[in-house]
Amino acid sequence: MTQKKICFIGAGNMTRSIVSGLVKSGYPSELIHATNPSEGKLIALQQDLGIQVSHDNLAAAEQADVIVLSVKPQLMQQVCEHLASLDLSNKLIVTIAAGITANRYHDYFNQPIKFIRSMPNTPTQIGYGMTGLFAEASVSEADKALCEQIMQTGGEVVWVDKEDDLNQVIALAGSSPAYFFLMMEAMIDSAKQDGVDEAVARALVQQAALGAAQMVKQNQQLTAGQLRENVTSKGGTTAQALAAFEKAGLRDIVRGAMHDCMARADEMAKQF
Repeated sequence: MTQKKICFIGAGNMTRSIVSGLVKSGYPSELIHATNPSEGKLIALQQDLGIQVSHDNLAAAEQADVIVLSVKPQLMQQVCEHLASLDLSNKLIVTIAAGITANRYHDYFNQPIKFIRSMPNTPTQIGYGMTGLFAEASVSEADKALCEQIMQTGGEVVWVDKEDDLNQVIALAGSSPAYFFLMMEAMIDSAKQDGVDEAVARALVQQAALGAAQMVKQNQQLTAGQLRENVTSKGGTTAQALAAFEKAGLRDIVRGAMHDCMARADEMAKQF
């Protein structure tokens, strides 16, 4: 991988996830810098991952080749306008914030920038992440490759041709680990209510989820529906459980949740 100096503005959970992926892949920790107003998260990142940390966004960004914007959407304008005092022409700027469009960043910086929007998810921290990427036409293939290399240290990446498609990425990958966690939580809670030890229930559920995901990944010739049918005997226990899900309208619930997720991303684009 091309090794560049990377600065993360913001030290929240997603920064930790990406930095963890980088360091675990062998990326030199001394080339990674994170900034944050509060001390606690910075100390944890420094102690756990050995990266540089500070409170000075400008100094860190000035030394960086790649600036990753990882602050809450409501703080993004303030942060970007502060960074705009620097000459950013030779730096690649990557944002991981949901909802804020490329046009808004151009307004914030008010100077020509090389800019990529990304939408990673938290499994990036353990190397099983999924990141959606969108680059404007002006971004070079070399800069796209650099961003892809950075994000691939935490898992897989996919490029979208249209910026609007990032909202689908948010619903399908960025937010979706939480959907699966909710399902697993509900299954574990149900078992606990029936008297099963929590540790036993968790072990059963987490391994079943891991196995199901691997079966989908390793059987690309089969749809998820076909895999479901393969484990569903007519009149059996699995069929009974699936019938309960269908009766409760699970497909409609999922579709509604994903649409609400995308709608919130649209709202954020208008808000910020």
